[in-house]
Amino acid sequence: MLRDAWRLATGTLTALPVRPPEQVDRTRAAVAMALAPAAALPLALVAGGIALLGQLAGLPHLVTALLAVGAVVAGNRALHIDGLADTVDGMAASFDRERSLEVMKTGTSGPAGVTAIVLVLGLQVSATAAVLSGAAAGAGEVRAAVLVLVAVCVSRSALALCCVRGVRPARQDGLGRTFTQTVSPIVAGLVWVVSGAVLAAASWWAGVEWWRGAVAAVVAVVIVAAVLVRAMKRFGGVTGDVFGAAVEAALATLLVTLSTTG
Repeated sequence: MLRDAWRLATGTLTALPVRPPEQVDRTRAAVAMALAPAAALPLALVAGGIALLGQLAGLPHLVTALLAVGAVVAGNRALHIDGLADTVDGMAASFDRERSLEVMKTGTSGPAGVTAIVLVLGLQVSATAAVLSGAAAGAGEVRAAVLVLVAVCVSRSALALCCVRGVRPARQDGLGRTFTQTVSPIVAGLVWVVSGAVLAAASWWAGVEWWRGAVAAVVAVVIVAAVLVRAMKRFGGVTGDVFGAAVEAALATLLVTLSTTG
């Protein structure tokens, strides 16, 4: 079961070629979502590697950050960014639930979705540049790159909240049938506690106050919860697009909070 869950998480969250799971059910889906931060490690390693090489090469932090964030987006086939755009377009389209869900299924991005992409990616890139600048000045390029790496992994903890029991699906097909309401509140809480502890340790190691990592995790939970509450109110539940929006919002929140090192 664990192997299937790992393949499901890795194949869903990254562009890595992995063998499909032998069986997919709600139990395996729950484990996959709990493993999401670890499954994102390949993407995080690429982002961290780019962050390190960019600093060693003397590139401006903003350029390095843009390359690192771009690698994360490409490494998951822009799946989460697409979800962000579709979610925002759905929320902006109409107060009618069915109309909003239909807009989200069109596959095109409207003005609201494009604006959301620009704003969220802009926050991620600028905050990453600030994290690299602040952490590298205090503890070195390697530790700054590791902090970015950990933030990418921790952002995927948002998926455990998206699948927690009580967060109902907007539709009964697709992700609604397999993933939603599979994770217990205790497991979701443990995922975030561990993620927050790892981020706090990474912050301390990178020369940033350890409590900033803990605070970043708490703020990210609040933001993700706000996204889920809004989605349930507007769409009647969550969809795969909302999952993506939650991940991107979590990453932006983590990086922005970590960038306030002054």
